Amino acid sequence: MRQEAASLVITHEDDRQHHHSRPPPPDEEEEDTGAVAPPSCATILLRREGGEAEAGEGEEPLQLVPPLNFAMVDQGVYRSGFPDASNLPFLETLRLRSVLCLCPEPYPEANQEFLRARGIRLFQLGIDGSKEPFVSIPEDTIREALKVVLDTRNHPVLIHCKRGKHRTGCVVGCLRKLQRWCLTSVFDEYQRFAAAKARVSDLRFIELFDISSLKHLPASFSC
Repeated sequence: MRQEAASLVITHEDDRQHHHSRPPPPDEEEEDTGAVAPPSCATILLRREGGEAEAGEGEEPLQLVPPLNFAMVDQGVYRSGFPDASNLPFLETLRLRSVLCLCPEPYPEANQEFLRARGIRLFQLGIDGSKEPFVSIPEDTIREALKVVLDTRNHPVLIHCKRGKHRTGCVVGCLRKLQRWCLTSVFDEYQRFAAAKARVSDLRFIELFDISSLKHLPASFSC
Protein backbone atom coordinates (compact mmCIF):
# COMPACT_ATOMS: atom_id res chain seq x y z
CA MET A 1 0.00 0.00 0.00
CA ARG A 2 1.40 3.44 -0.92
CA GLN A 3 0.96 5.66 2.15
CA GLU A 4 3.40 8.55 1.76
CA ALA A 5 1.12 10.52 -0.56
CA ALA A 6 -2.23 9.25 0.64
CA SER A 7 -5.11 11.00 2.35
CA LEU A 8 -8.13 9.55 4.10
CA VAL A 9 -11.71 10.28 3.13
CA ILE A 10 -14.37 9.20 5.63
CA THR A 11 -17.69 8.03 4.22
CA HIS A 12 -20.83 6.55 5.76
CA GLU A 13 -22.88 3.87 4.15
CA ASP A 14 -26.23 5.52 4.90
CA ASP A 15 -25.85 9.05 3.53
CA ARG A 16 -22.22 9.11 2.23
CA GLN A 17 -21.73 12.53 3.85
CA HIS A 18 -18.65 13.79 5.70
CA HIS A 19 -18.74 14.61 9.42
CA HIS A 20 -15.98 16.31 11.44
CA SER A 21 -17.24 14.91 14.71
CA ARG A 22 -20.02 12.47 15.41
CA PRO A 23 -20.89 10.74 18.68
CA PRO A 24 -20.57 6.97 18.57
CA PRO A 25 -23.78 4.93 18.42
CA PRO A 26 -25.15 3.40 21.65
CA ASP A 27 -23.93 -0.11 22.35
CA GLU A 28 -26.62 -2.73 22.56
CA GLU A 29 -24.57 -5.07 24.74
CA GLU A 30 -25.13 -4.98 28.49
CA GLU A 31 -21.42 -5.21 29.34
CA ASP A 32 -17.99 -6.07 27.99
CA THR A 33 -17.78 -9.71 26.94
CA GLY A 34 -15.16 -11.90 25.38
CA ALA A 35 -16.58 -11.24 21.93
CA VAL A 36 -14.75 -8.87 19.64
CA ALA A 37 -16.67 -5.65 19.09
CA PRO A 38 -18.29 -5.19 15.66
CA PRO A 39 -16.70 -2.66 13.32
CA SER A 40 -18.01 0.87 12.97
CA CYS A 41 -20.45 1.73 10.21
CA ALA A 42 -17.88 4.19 8.89
CA THR A 43 -15.56 3.15 6.09
CA ILE A 44 -12.50 4.88 4.74
CA LEU A 45 -11.51 5.33 1.12
CA LEU A 46 -7.78 5.61 0.59
CA ARG A 47 -7.04 8.08 -2.18
CA ARG A 48 -3.93 9.46 -3.78
CA GLU A 49 -3.28 13.21 -3.71
CA GLY A 50 -4.58 13.64 -7.23
CA GLY A 51 -7.98 12.40 -6.04
CA GLU A 52 -7.69 9.09 -7.88
CA ALA A 53 -8.63 6.06 -5.79
CA GLU A 54 -5.81 3.69 -4.82
CA ALA A 55 -7.09 0.78 -6.90
CA GLY A 56 -6.38 -0.86 -10.18
CA GLU A 57 -8.39 -0.20 -13.31
CA GLY A 58 -11.92 -1.51 -12.92
CA GLU A 59 -11.41 -2.21 -9.21
CA GLU A 60 -13.26 -0.71 -6.26
CA PRO A 61 -11.36 1.81 -4.07
CA LEU A 62 -9.78 0.23 -1.00
CA GLN A 63 -12.24 0.44 1.90
CA LEU A 64 -10.70 0.71 5.36
CA VAL A 65 -12.82 0.01 8.43
CA PRO A 66 -11.90 1.77 11.70
CA PRO A 67 -12.44 -0.03 15.01
CA LEU A 68 -15.60 0.52 17.04
CA ASN A 69 -15.75 3.96 18.69
CA PHE A 70 -12.60 5.12 16.92
CA ALA A 71 -11.74 8.79 17.42
CA MET A 72 -8.79 11.15 17.63
CA VAL A 73 -8.12 12.32 21.19
CA ASP A 74 -5.29 14.73 20.43
CA GLN A 75 -2.39 15.08 18.04
CA GLY A 76 -0.85 11.62 17.86
CA VAL A 77 -3.34 10.04 20.31
CA TYR A 78 -6.30 7.85 19.23
CA ARG A 79 -8.93 5.79 21.04
CA SER A 80 -11.14 2.87 20.03
CA GLY A 81 -12.66 -0.46 20.90
CA PHE A 82 -10.72 -3.69 20.39
CA PRO A 83 -9.45 -3.88 16.79
CA ASP A 84 -10.29 -7.08 14.90
CA ALA A 85 -8.71 -8.42 11.72
CA SER A 86 -10.89 -6.23 9.49
CA ASN A 87 -9.57 -3.09 11.21
CA LEU A 88 -5.85 -3.80 10.80
CA PRO A 89 -5.49 -2.24 7.31
CA PHE A 90 -7.01 0.96 8.70
CA LEU A 91 -4.60 0.96 11.66
CA GLU A 92 -1.72 0.66 9.23
CA THR A 93 -2.61 4.08 7.79
CA LEU A 94 -2.13 5.67 11.23
CA ARG A 95 1.57 4.69 11.29
CA LEU A 96 1.33 3.83 14.96
CA ARG A 97 4.38 3.57 17.19
CA SER A 98 2.51 1.96 20.06
CA VAL A 99 -0.77 0.44 21.19
CA LEU A 100 -2.04 0.72 24.78
CA CYS A 101 -4.41 -2.16 25.57
CA LEU A 102 -6.44 -1.92 28.78
CA CYS A 103 -7.81 -5.49 28.64
CA PRO A 104 -6.27 -8.22 30.84
CA GLU A 105 -6.93 -11.08 28.40
CA PRO A 106 -4.06 -12.40 26.24
CA TYR A 107 -3.62 -10.27 23.15
CA PRO A 108 -4.74 -12.05 19.95
CA GLU A 109 -1.91 -13.63 17.99
CA ALA A 110 -3.05 -12.02 14.72
CA ASN A 111 -2.89 -8.58 16.33
CA GLN A 112 0.51 -9.33 17.86
CA GLU A 113 1.88 -10.43 14.50
CA PHE A 114 0.55 -7.22 12.91
CA LEU A 115 2.32 -5.13 15.57
CA ARG A 116 5.59 -7.09 15.35
CA ALA A 117 5.73 -6.85 11.57
CA ARG A 118 5.48 -3.06 11.75
CA GLY A 119 7.63 -2.44 14.80
CA ILE A 120 4.67 -1.23 16.89
CA ARG A 121 5.16 -1.55 20.64
CA LEU A 122 2.38 -3.09 22.74
CA PHE A 123 1.71 -1.78 26.25
CA GLN A 124 -0.81 -4.01 28.01
CA LEU A 125 -2.10 -2.70 31.33
CA GLY A 126 -5.03 -4.96 32.13
CA ILE A 127 -8.03 -3.53 33.98
CA ASP A 128 -10.96 -5.75 34.87
CA GLY A 129 -14.03 -4.84 32.83
CA SER A 130 -16.63 -6.11 35.32
CA LYS A 131 -19.92 -4.32 35.54
CA GLU A 132 -20.63 -2.13 38.56
CA PRO A 133 -21.21 -2.30 41.51
CA PHE A 134 -18.33 -4.79 41.55
CA VAL A 135 -16.04 -2.77 39.28
CA SER A 136 -12.81 -1.58 40.84
CA ILE A 137 -10.68 0.92 38.93
CA PRO A 138 -7.00 0.61 39.91
CA GLU A 139 -5.60 4.13 40.24
CA ASP A 140 -1.98 2.99 39.86
CA THR A 141 -2.78 1.29 36.54
CA ILE A 142 -4.52 4.40 35.21
CA ARG A 143 -1.49 6.42 36.26
CA GLU A 144 0.86 4.06 34.39
CA ALA A 145 -1.40 4.24 31.33
CA LEU A 146 -1.25 8.03 31.41
CA LYS A 147 2.55 7.93 31.52
CA VAL A 148 2.50 5.89 28.31
CA VAL A 149 0.13 8.35 26.65
CA LEU A 150 2.02 11.44 27.84
CA ASP A 151 5.35 10.17 26.48
CA THR A 152 5.46 11.55 22.94
CA ARG A 153 8.10 8.94 22.03
CA ASN A 154 5.16 6.50 21.95
CA HIS A 155 3.17 8.61 19.48
CA PRO A 156 1.15 7.96 17.46
CA VAL A 157 -0.51 5.77 20.09
CA LEU A 158 -3.86 3.96 20.09
CA ILE A 159 -5.64 3.49 23.44
CA HIS A 160 -8.23 0.73 23.44
CA CYS A 161 -10.22 -1.60 25.68
CA LYS A 162 -13.01 -3.94 24.56
CA ARG A 163 -15.54 -1.38 23.36
CA GLY A 164 -13.72 1.91 23.81
CA LYS A 165 -16.14 3.13 26.47
CA HIS A 166 -15.41 2.63 30.18
CA ARG A 167 -11.73 1.80 30.67
CA THR A 168 -10.63 3.91 27.72
CA GLY A 169 -13.03 6.62 28.87
CA CYS A 170 -11.42 6.72 32.31
CA VAL A 171 -7.91 7.10 30.87
CA VAL A 172 -9.00 9.82 28.45
CA GLY A 173 -11.03 11.55 31.17
CA CYS A 174 -8.00 11.71 33.48
CA LEU A 175 -5.89 12.96 30.57
CA ARG A 176 -8.40 15.76 30.05
CA LYS A 177 -8.01 16.79 33.69
CA LEU A 178 -4.27 17.12 33.07
CA GLN A 179 -5.13 19.23 30.04
CA ARG A 180 -7.19 21.47 32.35
CA TRP A 181 -10.57 20.68 30.86
CA CYS A 182 -13.51 21.58 33.09
CA LEU A 183 -15.33 18.57 34.56
CA THR A 184 -18.48 19.34 32.57
CA SER A 185 -16.57 18.93 29.30
CA VAL A 186 -14.74 15.84 30.58
CA PHE A 187 -18.02 14.16 31.55
CA ASP A 188 -19.69 15.17 28.29
CA GLU A 189 -16.92 13.50 26.27
CA TYR A 190 -17.10 10.36 28.41
CA GLN A 191 -20.88 10.14 27.97
CA ARG A 192 -20.71 10.61 24.19
CA PHE A 193 -18.85 7.31 23.96
CA ALA A 194 -20.47 5.42 26.86
CA ALA A 195 -23.99 6.62 25.93
CA ALA A 196 -26.63 4.65 27.87
CA LYS A 197 -23.88 2.54 29.47
CA ALA A 198 -22.26 5.45 31.34
CA ARG A 199 -21.13 4.41 34.82
CA VAL A 200 -21.41 6.66 37.84
CA SER A 201 -18.34 4.92 39.31
CA ASP A 202 -16.26 5.96 36.27
CA LEU A 203 -17.34 9.58 36.57
CA ARG A 204 -16.62 9.58 40.29
CA PHE A 205 -13.19 8.07 39.67
CA ILE A 206 -12.33 10.73 37.08
CA GLU A 207 -13.52 13.52 39.36
CA LEU A 208 -11.45 12.31 42.33
CA PHE A 209 -8.36 11.21 40.38
CA ASP A 210 -5.26 12.97 41.74
CA ILE A 211 -3.19 14.40 38.88
CA SER A 212 -0.59 16.10 41.10
CA SER A 213 2.10 13.46 40.49
CA LEU A 214 1.77 13.87 36.71
CA LYS A 215 1.63 17.66 36.43
CA HIS A 216 5.32 17.86 35.53
CA LEU A 217 4.67 15.91 32.31
CA PRO A 218 3.56 17.80 29.16
CA ALA A 219 -0.09 17.10 28.43
CA SER A 220 -0.53 18.99 25.18
CA PHE A 221 0.57 17.40 21.90
CA SER A 222 -1.00 19.68 19.29
CA CYS A 223 1.26 21.33 16.73
